[in-house]
Amino acid sequence: MQAVILAAGEGVRVRPLTRSRPKAMIPVANRPIIEYVIDALQKNGIRDIVVVVGYRKEQVTRFLNGLEVPVEVVVQNKQLGTAHALQCAESNITGDFLVLPGDNYIDPQSIARIKDVPNAMLVKEHPNPSNFGVVLQDNGWVTEIVEKPEHSPSFMVSTGIYSLKKSFFSHIRGNDITDAISEMIHAGVQIRAIPADDWQDAIFAWDLLKMNRRLLKNHPMAREGTASRQTIIQGPVSIGRGTTIGPNTVINGPVVIGNDCTIGPNCCIEPNTSIGSRVHLEPFTVIGDAIIMDDTAIGSHSRIIDTVIGERCTLADHTSIWKATGLMDIEGCTIRSEFGAILGDNMASGPFSVYKNCVVGNNVTIEGQTSISSRNIPDGSTVI
Repeated sequence: MQAVILAAGEGVRVRPLTRSRPKAMIPVANRPIIEYVIDALQKNGIRDIVVVVGYRKEQVTRFLNGLEVPVEVVVQNKQLGTAHALQCAESNITGDFLVLPGDNYIDPQSIARIKDVPNAMLVKEHPNPSNFGVVLQDNGWVTEIVEKPEHSPSFMVSTGIYSLKKSFFSHIRGNDITDAISEMIHAGVQIRAIPADDWQDAIFAWDLLKMNRRLLKNHPMAREGTASRQTIIQGPVSIGRGTTIGPNTVINGPVVIGNDCTIGPNCCIEPNTSIGSRVHLEPFTVIGDAIIMDDTAIGSHSRIIDTVIGERCTLADHTSIWKATGLMDIEGCTIRSEFGAILGDNMASGPFSVYKNCVVGNNVTIEGQTSISSRNIPDGSTVI
């Protein structure tokens, strides 16, 4: 069997993190999301994999070329929709195949359930179904898909993962796979709804924190760095090559730390934290429930909670980021949210700054002693 992974989109609602990388390449538990999808396929014996790339395609292609499993790459020059992306790979498909989004996590067990069932889709209950295609079914057969309804008739949603025959292409009329599935149903083709076991999607940037918590549970743990004898490490903790953990630092897993980092002394890293490579944490800093990407520096006496920080950020000493509830305007929609902060790449923050429930864009400069709450700061801004 073949598999087609759709990784051509940007992930607009996850901005500012997707301004410089496709959503599929966002690191969660220090691995790009698409890598989990490929791993799940391999564990089911599926090695004939086609990946459709588009937005910032060079990043995805470079990553795929470094994998041990050979992957065919197809380019969607214009991001016109999921069905259009799939059509770009039509000439590479020879028989029955799976379609999977490259920016969602799916476990191997769920793929095992669907891979041998032709004309099927994986479904899962979700507390916020209006962000997805809502699936109506009768005795396990799909009767209708309602795309992102304002008032959802069900909590069961499509994961975007399908098992299809090559004849599926004859049902494509528009640019979205959901429309083609609906056309199949109207034509009398039966589509089986198969419950997924573990599926994770990050609709908004703060949803990455939930995905991070889940994926850290299965992260392979290895300690290749150097830790002081006065360091306390509890639970599953992975420490990369060349990383130094200073004395009197406490790390409570699950935690993953990349290569060539400098941590502490006297730092505290709480559970559900992913720290990329070449990250510098100065003394007396506390981090918990967070994703810190590569080449970021955080000053002393800082507290970073429920936060995603992009690459090459610099946070001066006494930075405080706290979890709070508020309303965020994302792509013209008002969303109720609860998190600390989302900080884009190359963001610089002065000392004694406070952040609560806010999104700060790329290349933003925040002067010291600033408090930002329930705001969305555009790329390139300076806040004084």
